[in-house]
Amino acid sequence: MTALTATGPATAVGCDLGDIALRLGESVRERGADGGPLTGFRQWFEEFGARAYTRVRPAPLAELEGWRQDPDTGNLHHHSGGFFSVEGLSTSRPRGPVQHWTQPVIHQPEIGVLGLLVKEFDGVLRALVQAKVEPGNRNGLQLAPTVQATRSNYLRVHQGKPVPYLEFFREPWRHRQIADVRQSEQGSWFYRKRNRNMVVEAVGEVPLLDGFIWLTIGEIQELLAVEDTVNMDLRSVLSCLPLTGPGLDTVLRSDGSGFRGALVRSCATASGSRHPTGELLHWMTEMRTRTEVSARLLPLDRLSGWQRTPERISHESGEFFSVIGVDVTAGGREVAHWSQPMIRQHGRGVIALLVAEFDGVLHALMHARVEPGFLDVVELAPTVQCIPDSLAALPATARPEFLDTVLSAAPEQIRYDTVLSEEGGRFYHALNRYLIVEVAPTKIEHPDYRWTAVHQLTELLRHSHYLNIQARSLVACLHGLLERSGSTAGVEGS
Repeated sequence: MTALTATGPATAVGCDLGDIALRLGESVRERGADGGPLTGFRQWFEEFGARAYTRVRPAPLAELEGWRQDPDTGNLHHHSGGFFSVEGLSTSRPRGPVQHWTQPVIHQPEIGVLGLLVKEFDGVLRALVQAKVEPGNRNGLQLAPTVQATRSNYLRVHQGKPVPYLEFFREPWRHRQIADVRQSEQGSWFYRKRNRNMVVEAVGEVPLLDGFIWLTIGEIQELLAVEDTVNMDLRSVLSCLPLTGPGLDTVLRSDGSGFRGALVRSCATASGSRHPTGELLHWMTEMRTRTEVSARLLPLDRLSGWQRTPERISHESGEFFSVIGVDVTAGGREVAHWSQPMIRQHGRGVIALLVAEFDGVLHALMHARVEPGFLDVVELAPTVQCIPDSLAALPATARPEFLDTVLSAAPEQIRYDTVLSEEGGRFYHALNRYLIVEVAPTKIEHPDYRWTAVHQLTELLRHSHYLNIQARSLVACLHGLLERSGSTAGVEGS
């Protein structure tokens, strides 16, 4: 690929969010490396994929190397005491569509680092991303942030190689800190899991290691439209970029009309929101206060409605998900061989965001969603988030609001439609159809939903535990449409 010339600050300085937003906007505009549609990237990605691989085979849960089953509880633990455990969870929600249930859950109390390093080259900010293989990835290789590591990883509990570039995020004060916030992960599969999402602008030289590449934000956003290429952790960190502020409409060359014009205006202004931010915060506090939910860990052997065999733990209905064991051989990883339990989702999910233009500003219909693994009961979720195949095993009242609106949307309403996977280190082939659907502006009276301007979502992402992981993915995808036309973004070639 073309050689890059480093520019930008040589010493650590404070971060001006307005200046950063404009520089990020310029990086959003830069799409297509080497004068073509990511030609250089694709060659690099294919060449690295020939050397990086995972070979995954099923393995009985009771025979996973390095894991033990507690004789008293049936819980699965790593022999080191690190990484994570698989335990039981009992949830009670007296006023919910399902009032009580038990399930397996991943308990990972340590806080990992998801870090994206950026640096200015030839006057344009670029991000350092890596090609990473995970055992749960359907296609093996995906694009990941600069650093994607649990505490056990970076403390090298697995006796593997050191995590590259970790020093930029362990000592971020030596550089420019653009974003630094703790965020949750899947609250239906993790118990109170958090990761530190960080974006740091590097000061000084940054060596380019094998398996890493510098891309503009626009180039990464182009890849968000390619099925199952940008991994969940990179989507999460991208959503935390402060892509909002005065002047962005000029930088992004908005024509002022249609879907894209409303999207750009929503990022370029701090006004025009249907509900003031203070009102949204009050609504969230009210939801968290009045929602009755009790979630507590219990022994895995005491689950009701779940069946355990040597190979898996699954629900008696055959729906939802199961816990399986895998044995992994990998190339291009810090460790070449390991075994672990994983969650396998049953069926492809639908994760969708309804958007509409109010007074020239684009809004998203956000759902105040309850999940038992959330640290603070409720987080903002996409309009629709479900696995349709599992709805038959639930009461009719559990069918998501607006699911039919999403599934019946006309092609000209769909602004984004791509299959993406969830985190491949814990979930096996967990695929979801992510959609952004534009609808006519309508007043919604449902107490669990609010129209929220895009700039308000960006502001909330400066704080912990307001948007869930699925909503953060869709915010990243929505930002990816800033330099597109209003037509559907989907798999490569659309």
